[in-house]
Amino acid sequence: MKPASGLATALSGEIVAAFGRHFLVNAANGSLYSCVMRGKRSGGACGDHVEIRPTTSTQGVIETILPRSTSLYRSDPYRQKLIAANITQMVIVVAAIPSFSEELVNRCLAAAENQHIRTLIALNKSDLAEPTRTASESLALYGSLGYPVVQLSAKIDASVLLPHLQGHLSVLVGQSGMGKSTIINGLIPAANRATGGISAALDSGRHTTTHARLYALDGDTRLIDSPGLQEFGLNHICSAELAWEFVEFRRYLGQCKFSNCRHTGEPACAIAQAANEGRIDPRRLAFYQKLVSPPGTSL
Repeated sequence: MKPASGLATALSGEIVAAFGRHFLVNAANGSLYSCVMRGKRSGGACGDHVEIRPTTSTQGVIETILPRSTSLYRSDPYRQKLIAANITQMVIVVAAIPSFSEELVNRCLAAAENQHIRTLIALNKSDLAEPTRTASESLALYGSLGYPVVQLSAKIDASVLLPHLQGHLSVLVGQSGMGKSTIINGLIPAANRATGGISAALDSGRHTTTHARLYALDGDTRLIDSPGLQEFGLNHICSAELAWEFVEFRRYLGQCKFSNCRHTGEPACAIAQAANEGRIDPRRLAFYQKLVSPPGTSL
């Protein structure tokens, strides 16, 4: 780490780790600063470009968060949580064991579409042949919609992801136990991210990642590891917008009998007709209807 100089001078930088209200900022002078927000403000995330004012050689205050190109949120009716900023790609990490939530995958896809973020689905633990075959069959739907699906076994070789990460600021998202931190360790051994086992009885992973961290693979390629998700609320996306985030719905939107059709059972619904005729997979319509019907989902 280079020594900091000019402590009173404002510096530009990027948040590379987020610990609640505390942030690690990689400043333009090459130094790392442990920072808090000015006043009572919050809301920073990995990937944010910021301006800081150093207070010591290793500490500082974030004065300004610069405008974001993308903002990846999850939300419930009461609050929003910013997961990452300025990302160009979301990598949804799933695995056959423990079983993954297809509803969560659909929620992640909708959030990414809302921000025009490219999405990749990574099916990890492919060395488990039979469970992976079943999971792969389930994910074939998303491949048919244009979302790349890549199989890998991160414990054996995570490098299969590298061509798909090149040139992007990507964020890994997914449930606990899917292998996000194992992927980070496979690509960046020095990261030494904590990994955990799975509970066979509960069919779930043990939560080990407690904070988001940004890592550089090379000058153009960076990767954010995020804590495991069990819920991905989309309360910040209104129901009128949500249908647009299902890519295969778009060609039929505006063709329903009623202009305010929510595609949840209204008569002469073009989306429902397309599903009945096999032009839209009924699973996707069912996931969409589940998203627009409940009042909200908790963080």
